[in-house]
Amino acid sequence: MTGPSSTEQYVIRSPRAEEWPSAKALRLLALQDPVAHLAFLETYDDAMAKPDSFWQERTAGVVVGATGGRQFIVEAPGGEWVGTLTVLVEEAGTTDWAGFPVERRQGHVVGVYVRPEHRGCGLTEVLFDEALQWAWGIGAERVRLIVHEDNGRALRFYRRAGFLPSGVTVPLPGHSGESELEYVLERP
Repeated sequence: MTGPSSTEQYVIRSPRAEEWPSAKALRLLALQDPVAHLAFLETYDDAMAKPDSFWQERTAGVVVGATGGRQFIVEAPGGEWVGTLTVLVEEAGTTDWAGFPVERRQGHVVGVYVRPEHRGCGLTEVLFDEALQWAWGIGAERVRLIVHEDNGRALRFYRRAGFLPSGVTVPLPGHSGESELEYVLERP
């Protein structure tokens, strides 16, 4: 790791709606990561083709006060965004993105990314702590995430963070024979 050894100099916060260009830039960077094909359901080319209005709406939907979810970003001392994750709110009685019924109010963690030069100093742990605290605070009964079965780095982290496999396997649309696994963390 070439980054700082402490998370104290970083700020974990939610973006403001007008910061959509920074949210877009970090997402595009994440989609260029060597494991992006395992970690994200969209490609860099697909994301690049989206108009600014898409990024504006996407960011506005996860700021403080938004009801559908919350994005958390890691801001380095110079103001550069170096990490992110988003918690989407899934309400009981609805259907999730894969067509599965949602039985309880839950958070769904998506879009986890920390720039490689800032990995290994605990930022992902701090991001997850903040996100989980928020999810429990809004009454989520559990938090879940979906991870590709071949994404070993992510699987190891999620297990260390307390997430356990639920037994649900989610087939990947457009990827014959590939699937992702659901991991959950029950409310403490």
